[in-house]
Amino acid sequence: MIDFGFDKLALIGAVALIVIGPEKLPRVARTMGHLLGKAQRYVADVKAEVNRSIELDELKKMKTEFEEAARDVQSSVQKEVDSARSAFETDWSSTTASLGDGSGEGGTAGSGESIPPPPPQYRHPKKNWRLKRGATPQWYKQRNGVRTKAQSGAARVARHRPRPLGTP
Repeated sequence: MIDFGFDKLALIGAVALIVIGPEKLPRVARTMGHLLGKAQRYVADVKAEVNRSIELDELKKMKTEFEEAARDVQSSVQKEVDSARSAFETDWSSTTASLGDGSGEGGTAGSGESIPPPPPQYRHPKKNWRLKRGATPQWYKQRNGVRTKAQSGAARVARHRPRPLGTP
């Protein structure tokens, strides 16, 4: 860009003072400052928009790469699962075929193997979670005179009304 030193700026200011005049110079300088600020903001906005579009393109490329890698992993895992399943099925069929030959054992159903019982089911503790329990103990409330029971206004008035002198 253009390099303006102190001497060049001083020369431009002196020429502006002579041409514009001392009365209008502050207003012109203020207007030029506003215009320069608007131009800088516009340039910064354009730079930010270009950077966002570049980042968006990079993110799209990364997304396609990740999707491609995920598809590769999924296909390799699926191949391994299929090969393990086929190996298990062949082993299972050969094992069941050897048991079905009638080797004289009578099968495995009555051979004394016990099936373990199922794990116990979850039981809710039956606590009423809506009920708020105060953290202050009852004995502390009673000692310090904290009200624990709500009374109506009439009951409070009757409780604190002075009694006649003849009644105990």
